[in-house]
Amino acid sequence: MTRGPLGRLGGAVGRHPFIAIACWAVIVAVALATAVAGLGGQTVFQRLQGQAPSVDGEASKADAILSGGGQSTQSFTLLVHGVDLADGRLSAVANRLGTTLAALPDTSYLNPLAAPVLPGGAHPAAIASSFASDDKGVLFTTTVSGRHGGDPDPDTVDRAQAALEHAANEIRADVPSATALVGGSSLLVHSLLKVSQNDLERGEAVALPIALVIMLLVFGGFLAAGIPLLGAIVSIVGAFGALFGITYLMDIDSTVINVVTAVGLGLSIDYGLLVVSRFREEYRTALAAMGEPWHLAASDRRDIRLLAIAHTADRAGRTVLFSGTTFAIASIGLLVFEPRIVRAIGVGALSVTVIAIATALTLVPALLALTGDRLLRPGALTHIPGVGRLVSRFGDVAPAEGFFSRLTRRVQKHPALITLICVGALVAVGSPLFTLQLANTSIDAIPSSSTQYRFTEQLSRHFPDATSPRVELVTATQGDAKTWATRVSAMPHVDSVGAPAQRGNGWAAVVRVAPATGIDVVREIRADRPDFPARVTGTDARTADLSDSLVRSAPWAILIIALGTILLLFLMTGSLIVPLKALVASALSLGASIGVLVWGFEQGNFAGVLHFDASHVHGVDVLVLVLTFAFGFGLAMDYEMFILSRIKEQVDAGVEAREAIARGLQRSGRIITSAALIIIVVFAGFATGDLMVIKQLGTALAVAVLLDATLVRCLLVPAFMTWQQRIMWWAPRWMKRLHARIGFSD
Repeated sequence: MTRGPLGRLGGAVGRHPFIAIACWAVIVAVALATAVAGLGGQTVFQRLQGQAPSVDGEASKADAILSGGGQSTQSFTLLVHGVDLADGRLSAVANRLGTTLAALPDTSYLNPLAAPVLPGGAHPAAIASSFASDDKGVLFTTTVSGRHGGDPDPDTVDRAQAALEHAANEIRADVPSATALVGGSSLLVHSLLKVSQNDLERGEAVALPIALVIMLLVFGGFLAAGIPLLGAIVSIVGAFGALFGITYLMDIDSTVINVVTAVGLGLSIDYGLLVVSRFREEYRTALAAMGEPWHLAASDRRDIRLLAIAHTADRAGRTVLFSGTTFAIASIGLLVFEPRIVRAIGVGALSVTVIAIATALTLVPALLALTGDRLLRPGALTHIPGVGRLVSRFGDVAPAEGFFSRLTRRVQKHPALITLICVGALVAVGSPLFTLQLANTSIDAIPSSSTQYRFTEQLSRHFPDATSPRVELVTATQGDAKTWATRVSAMPHVDSVGAPAQRGNGWAAVVRVAPATGIDVVREIRADRPDFPARVTGTDARTADLSDSLVRSAPWAILIIALGTILLLFLMTGSLIVPLKALVASALSLGASIGVLVWGFEQGNFAGVLHFDASHVHGVDVLVLVLTFAFGFGLAMDYEMFILSRIKEQVDAGVEAREAIARGLQRSGRIITSAALIIIVVFAGFATGDLMVIKQLGTALAVAVLLDATLVRCLLVPAFMTWQQRIMWWAPRWMKRLHARIGFSD
């Protein structure tokens, strides 16, 4: 066999394993020192941002009008509830707080208790929202402004926050029955970053041990199982380093690190599993061909081992390269979207994919060269009664005939019927997709583990007019605002419209709606605009702008991913039908996974299992929807590559198409099942986190992989390829000639 570039790379790494390992050790050390330990600066977690996904749409333009184009500010609010507003102790604390804040530069303070009460006990309209709806609470707000268009002074911000925290402690001490909490956007961001870090640690703590157990069953020993896991750990650390560097080029949201780490962990274990398994197969085959390999000299065994590493790099390495490139194409598709967070995830996923490929093609072969013959010896687990039989049944090297070949031959007896049944099942599972509602869970579903959860819950319950409005009308004049408010108040699903108030350079009127219908109300209002200049803003309006932006960019992303996948699979197989079949199969499994997401989260059926409050989840997060299609497709193509590489080897060897499918699935089935199980564990581990966007994404990808590795790869793919075997490897003549010139082969 003529060695290709990957085979030559594998052979070079095998001859000089310590050089490869030393290079990776340096990379890991640098990443740990800078990104994790924060030597000489901040850690990667400290450099993360935390804010809701947004775009430059109608809502952002309306927000700019209401802000008056003023200076950058940072505000904190002291929420007090369960007190008598006439209590002198409360007034005394409020006055002392005002004195402290007055000494700070560029700092304003709003003490609603200092305002005169109107006849009848009413509060002035300008500060009415600062009083609780039951008149048993009040909000004290301080705002620190920046100078000359810059950000507020950090030291002043810290001192202002500390003053409010001290006042809250005083109130709790003086009035034990009172609730006193300090909140603010920066505090919420900080708390969500902490939750994100905890979710990441918890996800890894769940995924890595279970992944090790699965690989122990696959390989039968700690040595072989540890190699893919070590590659995964190196990839995770490398991903931290890559993200740390990216934070200096663009803002990275806290969600990005969870998504990229989960993806990197899954890909690295997948690729390591494939390479180690193929090496053991190649090495055993090469030694068996020598007749009596135990008589070989150590140097001869080393030469055979290096040859096996080279063959592994040529075959499994090529599959890794194709799979990783497909996932990279899916990540590139994310770069066409407008929201910064989507592009950041795309860049992060692209970088961690490159790292996962690099570890599989260099670090793993180096470790194989050092472990050598020990990988072929029966592991300690094989000597344990009962476990040894389990290991032999689920080992990485499949026999010529087994479960998957028998299953394939049963499927091949009725390929058309099985194809139709599988398609029908996937459509049925995905049917809830037709009731899909979009939401922004980063706003609606703040996790209870966040230190700001209680503040936001109390604010929403007792100070509804002080919360950020879901829908808000913005006009240039008071008359226009009143006219539009009257018109909107008659619309369906609108509970009421507040009195217009002047803010910044415009007038605003709050539209009160149920959280589940807010986005629909925004679209209805925008579809029936008045003749005068008018805009709609609010949290639901921003979510509508975000979803509209994603929909506008989606065709370009789909085009990039589809064309890239078709080109890659064509170069690999020489067929036009195989890539089209892969796209349709992946679309079916992804649609089914979104259907499960709607059923589980939007309809609340997963609330008990995944421990979330269904009343705060009003739909599928718009960000999750995009990432599920991109990453779910990339992961599905992983298993497509695993199967196709084995089937193509059989076809190229002259095996009849029907038999090639059965043999290809038999040789790849165990690895696909093991890899899929590990991926499911990884994403299920992250689904146990508290951030709703990560919980939804982890669930969606776990379901997508489960469906793809079972229903699609084990039943639908062999059934359809058998049913349409006469055209499966077809391509126009000009494409065949093109493939003969530039196509890839072993």
